[in-house]
Amino acid sequence: MRCDQAGDERAPVRDDGRRGFLKCAAGIAGVAAATGLGKEASAAPADRPVGGFRNNAGLLPDRVPFHGRHQAGIVTPMQLFAGFVGFDVLVDNREGLTDLFQKLTTRARVLAAGVKPQDEQTASEQPTPDSLTITLGVGASLFDDRFGLSGHKPRHLKAMPAFPDDRLEPSRCHGDLSLQICAQHPDAIVHVLRDLARETEGLLRPRWRADAFLNPSRPSGSPRTFVGFKDGIVNPDTASAREMNRLLWVTPPCGEPDWALGGSYQVLRLIRFHIEKWDKVPVARQEKIFGRRKASGAPLGSRNETDPPRYRDDPHGRTIPLDAHIRLANPRTEKTDDSRFLRRSYNYDRGFDRSGRMDLGLVFCGYQQDPERQFATVQRRLRHEPLSKFITPLGGGYFFILPGVRDTDDWFGSQLLKKV
Repeated sequence: MRCDQAGDERAPVRDDGRRGFLKCAAGIAGVAAATGLGKEASAAPADRPVGGFRNNAGLLPDRVPFHGRHQAGIVTPMQLFAGFVGFDVLVDNREGLTDLFQKLTTRARVLAAGVKPQDEQTASEQPTPDSLTITLGVGASLFDDRFGLSGHKPRHLKAMPAFPDDRLEPSRCHGDLSLQICAQHPDAIVHVLRDLARETEGLLRPRWRADAFLNPSRPSGSPRTFVGFKDGIVNPDTASAREMNRLLWVTPPCGEPDWALGGSYQVLRLIRFHIEKWDKVPVARQEKIFGRRKASGAPLGSRNETDPPRYRDDPHGRTIPLDAHIRLANPRTEKTDDSRFLRRSYNYDRGFDRSGRMDLGLVFCGYQQDPERQFATVQRRLRHEPLSKFITPLGGGYFFILPGVRDTDDWFGSQLLKKV
């Protein structure tokens, strides 16, 4: 069923949850080199600057409101740093799950308001909100027989399948929960994880983690990935309620459970770049693979990165090849318009692998109304594209981002667990 506007397998459970969580939260790999590169909140809209930081989308507010119909961290302008973690839930009954979600809500509300983390209580500096957002999602494995939720699973939620060009590693895939933490400084990610480790001791175990960051735009416009091309140039208009209700948010015509209204599907993909191989490719060939100029970001045959590619004037692909990444991903036809989704991706740097090759890549993050209609459809169009020789998806998962926490009496997943 199309939703128009109108509005896995789990890892074995062990008793070392806290030890594993703290080990997972101990540090951020590779981000140091990139440094530099609600009731009470309802009166401060997320898009209104309140002090804050300048980023690629303009002035990012110091404090991003926690309460609302939708969770923060989706249409919020991108912060400089992000952490993505997949968790397995260790509790074995609905009461324990309710307690877990309430604890996560309480701490997320406190931290997003700018309260100093416990591990910094003795520091003399004042606490800063750091434009922090904490975004919680649920995986398909949460809807098994542990909590009696199987009849309430979102319609399109399942374990992320392996696509033809993937090489997925089970230890870096899926999870009962997904946590996205975004902020303007990398230490904020660690503070949040340390805080949650203390508050949820014995309730959660980390399954995988990816720390990531934005590269500068250089010299302007969209930021660049480590393959040197600008990323995220074309996205749906987040200021358009019509567009968001058609492509992003779960609305009544979607046929989803009532508790899911206001939520969104999240697709995470951990994608490694084979950078040494890519660097040997002449720039002219790289540009044909992407369909854009490397320096300006403009579509081939155009001058500016925001210029729309002229596919109708190039039906045989003489300017932009028919198998160019941008042409396959978004053909810009009426038929393919419903497969667009919101991209919110970050770069990662994990140093060197055992063979001495650089471990660089992208934490691809996409938000949408239906991952089959949107992400999976795009992925099938990209099957065996020329770029696939230089990248390998290794992990990630499909998750459903819970509706927002409405006010101080509400909590993550309240409508789901109260209806069971």
